[in-house]
Amino acid sequence: MTPTGRQKPLFPRTPSGHDPELRGAARHFGRRRFLTVTAAAAALAFATDLPAAGAASAAELDAARISDDPFTLGVASGDPLPDSVLLWTRLAPAPYQPDGGLAQQRVTVQWEVATDEYFILVVRRGTAQAHPEYNHTVHVDVGGLSPGREYYYRFRTGSWISETGRTRTAPATTAAASALTFAAVSCQAYHDGYFTAHRHLSEDDVDMVFHLGDYLYEYAVNSAGGARNYTDRKLPDLFNREARTLEEYRLRYALYKSDPDLRAVHAAHPFVVTWDDHETENNYAALIDEEGDPPEEFLLRRAAAYRAYWENQPLRSAQLPQGPDLQLYRRLQWGRLAQFDVLDTRQYRSDQAYGDTQHVPGPESDDPARTITGAAQERWLIDGWRASKALWNVMPQQVCFSQRKLDLNPKAMMSMDAWDGYRASRNRVLAGAKSAGIQNLMVLTGDAHVGYAFDIKDAFDDPASRTLGTEIVTTSVASGKDGVQRPATWDTYTRANPHLKFYDGRRGYVRVELGRESARADFRTVSAVTKPGAPITTAASFVTEAGNPGLKPA
Repeated sequence: MTPTGRQKPLFPRTPSGHDPELRGAARHFGRRRFLTVTAAAAALAFATDLPAAGAASAAELDAARISDDPFTLGVASGDPLPDSVLLWTRLAPAPYQPDGGLAQQRVTVQWEVATDEYFILVVRRGTAQAHPEYNHTVHVDVGGLSPGREYYYRFRTGSWISETGRTRTAPATTAAASALTFAAVSCQAYHDGYFTAHRHLSEDDVDMVFHLGDYLYEYAVNSAGGARNYTDRKLPDLFNREARTLEEYRLRYALYKSDPDLRAVHAAHPFVVTWDDHETENNYAALIDEEGDPPEEFLLRRAAAYRAYWENQPLRSAQLPQGPDLQLYRRLQWGRLAQFDVLDTRQYRSDQAYGDTQHVPGPESDDPARTITGAAQERWLIDGWRASKALWNVMPQQVCFSQRKLDLNPKAMMSMDAWDGYRASRNRVLAGAKSAGIQNLMVLTGDAHVGYAFDIKDAFDDPASRTLGTEIVTTSVASGKDGVQRPATWDTYTRANPHLKFYDGRRGYVRVELGRESARADFRTVSAVTKPGAPITTAASFVTEAGNPGLKPA
């Protein structure tokens, strides 16, 4: 998120879908060019697919010949199910080179999963291929595991062994789990500071971590690492430009994942990831980019960004992109304690009204046809709530869900990039929650670069209206640099939004404990990120009771 707006796109998109603007763009550019460009977007993804079973698209490298550590970017796990978890690594002995130092050769990688960190009791093992088509990333969906159990995992190739990762499986779907502890993080601009919050989170006792977007930023990073101000190293010039191509996005992930604090937190906990805008381009909306380029041209960039995102995250093959499309929204369960409906509010949204930053809501933003989720995802969400048997229904997503007035005027400015710019969409979602009988709704949010705690109201302009749930907004890991506890907007925001129960502008993460009787949220903050090693403290804690929504100080 940036404070600057953008020009209106050359080809405004209708609220209901993608096809009309593509057809309009086709008419403008001519059918031949349109088909050529959109075909190129599909070719970008499909041309580098894995070969068919039994075939090899590249010569195999003898792993014994790898002379430098190939596990420079660490290990990760994600999306825990009762009987399986996804394991990830990437081979890159030279991570700041486009090919990672392995050229166009595939490499055989061994993996193993054990119940102890010394790998005495190995329960699963196997091999996988690190293909150059996927930038030598490895995704292993390990099945046959026991529910609700901690495991350790590692990879091996040639004489090299990766660091050990720790992960866990979810409880059985029908299990009456009594507790779950998770963390939420977002917005880790490398050039704005160190990932100190991740180091502290790696040492925290949580079952899993939700990353709510802006895992990386497309912006240039200079040789000093921006605000990190390196004096003992110099980053290559190839990072000092905005990422636009597949190669550039892949290299940006290499830069971020080489950070030791990010490596540590991935090795410590399984992640559930979703994106926001900066994994592709600031404030984009579906096929509309910040500069208003023709949609079919933006598809090329989006296909590259989505491809690199899947390659570098612990995601299953169900999330493998198809051209410039990737279905990231998905559902996870933690026994009957919690259901997690992970949203994507970026890929399917209508273009922001009145530009993409701040405006007083009006006819354009309140058009009932506008959507932030797309119709299919909205139906999926509400249908999932109707079928839910969980005590807590948690919605991890990207941008501020609750109403957030930005001034004290009778008609206040609001963010058109957040749900305030899509109020009809929010109303439909809340109506769906009510019709489904959801009593314990919790929304997890990133993007804002500050910590918020909101009561979700039936009518936000009426403080006495029914409280429908809780929204917990995690601050950034690094974006916005050090921040301050009480930003200049603190008094205005707290007066304008009586349902806002907490506001802190420092960096950090949120730790949430779900139980059968209540949920507790701890806002964990660090004093600085422009220098490494800052301590962490708990700025505030809140609880909400099961069956009685509303935040109270702990």
